[in-house]
Amino acid sequence: MSRSAFSALSHPRPKAKVRRGPHNRQLSDAPVPRRGAIAAVKPLAGYLDADGRPRELLALPGRDGSVLVLDRDATTLGDRRLLAHLASDEPPENAALICRLYLADTAGHWCRHVTPIDLEQVPFAPPERRAQTEPAFEARIQAHGFIYRLGPIIGERTTAQLRWSRSPGHGGSSNWEQVKLRDVVGALESYEPVRALTEQALARHREDRELLSTRLRDEFERLCISPIVLNRGLREAVLDAVKRRGMTMSEIALRCGIVKHDSHGNQSGETSWLARRVGLMSEGGAQAITPWIHIDVLAAIARRGLGLGPREVELQ
Repeated sequence: MSRSAFSALSHPRPKAKVRRGPHNRQLSDAPVPRRGAIAAVKPLAGYLDADGRPRELLALPGRDGSVLVLDRDATTLGDRRLLAHLASDEPPENAALICRLYLADTAGHWCRHVTPIDLEQVPFAPPERRAQTEPAFEARIQAHGFIYRLGPIIGERTTAQLRWSRSPGHGGSSNWEQVKLRDVVGALESYEPVRALTEQALARHREDRELLSTRLRDEFERLCISPIVLNRGLREAVLDAVKRRGMTMSEIALRCGIVKHDSHGNQSGETSWLARRVGLMSEGGAQAITPWIHIDVLAAIARRGLGLGPREVELQ
């Protein structure tokens, strides 16, 4: 999936949360329509919301070959909300991938209403093609009781900065706390859609002299090349080995060469070491469990402890 597949929520409106029920339908093989094919659009997926009302996800053609991925009421065809705005050069399969990620998050999503201006915008268009009234990039993600926002932050300097920030609850205008890009990725324990949204925002404001993006760009580059990676995939593989393959945490640690001895000299695997590496236990003296692991340690646990290739447990 292209890392620029997710759209900018660039025209803030009052947000409304659409919660989904457990009866999600499978994604269909419906082709993604292009401009001129608005009639008879087949939904890409469907689900029931918290009140049992059917909703559907679909892709509609936008300006200059772009595609709008929407969530709407399947009965009234109203209450349309924007999931993504794909550029014309995006593979059609990206719309289905976005729908799959959307349905996979059981916590729900914050989606704004579609506006008339969305139909006239062109994703990633050069500045001269954008409307002069177009506001700065903004995107919001919900996770673990916080709203994470990517957008301009006014600090001590006169020039605004493009940064991630977070706020508890529904994100009041006066309680946003600036956070690093890595903090947002760690909170979600997923690189996407945070990485894609950040890349899109940086591309959009690359030549913008009214909005500084140097710090965010540095954080993005460090995230992409850092040997410190998320441990969620490895944790899931370890738990699966314990549950389905009959292995024990001690056995996995012992295979990795991490050994402890009891008072009688008997040896076993150091389970607490493994639990800390995969994010099941906090480090000594720390309260929070870390979602990160060095790529070399991940590879060693995968190969020696689980008999898997590192790529099988590394999140992309």
